[in-house]
Amino acid sequence: MTFNKAYIIGNGLAGLASAFYLVTDSNIDPNKITIYENSAFDGGSLDAFDFSHNNYYFMRGFRMLEKNVYSAFFDFISKIPFDKDTNKTLLDDFYEFNNEVKTFSVSRLVEKGKAINARQFKLKFADRVRILMLLAKNENEIENLKISDFFSESFFNSNFWIEFATTFSFQPWHSLEEFKRYILRFIQCSPLLDSQSCIRSTRYNQYHSVTKPTKEFLINKGVNFVYNAKLINASFKNANDKLAVNTLQMQINDEPNEIALSNNDLVFMTLGSMTSMYSVGSMKSAPPQHANESSDWNFWKNIAPISKEFGNPDLFLADHNATQWVSFTITFTNPVFFNLLENITRTKAGREGPITIKDSPWLISFALPNHPHFVGQPENLQVMWGYGMHSNTKGTFVNKTLPECTGEEILHEIIKHLKFDEHLNEIMQGATCIPCMLPLITSQFMPRNKHDRPKVVPKCAENFAFIGQYCEIDHDIVFTLEYSVRSAQQAVFTHLRKLEKVTPIYKGWRRLSHLFGAFRTVFR
Repeated sequence: MTFNKAYIIGNGLAGLASAFYLVTDSNIDPNKITIYENSAFDGGSLDAFDFSHNNYYFMRGFRMLEKNVYSAFFDFISKIPFDKDTNKTLLDDFYEFNNEVKTFSVSRLVEKGKAINARQFKLKFADRVRILMLLAKNENEIENLKISDFFSESFFNSNFWIEFATTFSFQPWHSLEEFKRYILRFIQCSPLLDSQSCIRSTRYNQYHSVTKPTKEFLINKGVNFVYNAKLINASFKNANDKLAVNTLQMQINDEPNEIALSNNDLVFMTLGSMTSMYSVGSMKSAPPQHANESSDWNFWKNIAPISKEFGNPDLFLADHNATQWVSFTITFTNPVFFNLLENITRTKAGREGPITIKDSPWLISFALPNHPHFVGQPENLQVMWGYGMHSNTKGTFVNKTLPECTGEEILHEIIKHLKFDEHLNEIMQGATCIPCMLPLITSQFMPRNKHDRPKVVPKCAENFAFIGQYCEIDHDIVFTLEYSVRSAQQAVFTHLRKLEKVTPIYKGWRRLSHLFGAFRTVFR
């Protein structure tokens, strides 16, 4: 079939990847492909803001990659040019960087200011057996179950849980089904959970390493970008015993705008957003109270009643206390903090992997990216990103919950936990900590059944697809760059009838060597 135009809602990674595959694999003129973004920024959750003129940076997230799990993402960046002057791709640069900078953690867990032995998982025998039992369960058997429904209370005090949970952001009340998927997808890495030596990273933050060059590629091809464009609703008509999008009801620069689609047009719609309703604080102020609604979600809520195949957005919005955490970006203008931390880690900053302060009531975890993490980052500015998983407990040294804290108070708590007290004033005077409240950041992990997330291309869909983190892809794991790219591949190639081009999922759980390694790891 010959398609005329394509409309893509959201210019996060899923939207950008959808445009890329349409440009490279469809017969649609790139000038007739338009990406609509409801904000003024590119990249969705892959953001990074450079305020170095004021001596600080800000990111909502920080991502780590693994060579087998991220097969679709690597396929995607293997086709994006790194620059105009060479044949080098983003993947070439990725491999080049990771050959130079290798991760090996000797201080995955820190307690009382010292690295402790993270290799000992300290699991009770019954919990070890339960992990193996879980892997044998069919997903239909564990729908709607929480992780805490399956494991004992002792499991959540083990080093295994703390390391796994803080690496991937799981809480005890999250989905047992998603937890199982993560274990299976990362099973080849299970012996390395404490050392984190399977971790790979982009050279810079993901905005500069992925979003920006992808956008430049698409613009050079002729793809259109429209900002401050909110999708409010869509109307559908019956076509070939299916549903086809008839009109898109938009609000562009606060003005109503209706787009009529022809029978030969395609539309790809990002559902929801895990960074919706975020709010940002400062050194002297806590993040303000977040909004209760977002256009990212209102569209999904508006169309959900049309078909049972469109999923259940309300499930993911139901309890912000269960889905929130606070992240923070700290920029240091002097090397004191990094030098002191390297005395604990015995590793150069950027090669350590994530560190979790085990005795922090907030369960603070942080990472020190390789320098520079931003293009053009001055030598004297060093960046650290972190987050606290336990939002509703009070700190040890700051008598507040994490959402109530200013950047100054978060940094104070970290310094005291790491026993850097003698240098507290010197560190504080040379640092800027920007806290960020993310009320829906782990909402995709909430317990669910198979109908709560719609298929990328529902059976009823004639000319549309859903993309992003809130659609259903068998065997794959949300909260990853991989999921966004794979949703784009499935969306585009299903409509182009080229499903063979979807990158296969690496099924390490079917390899005896990985199963044996996981078994030994659980019982070590």
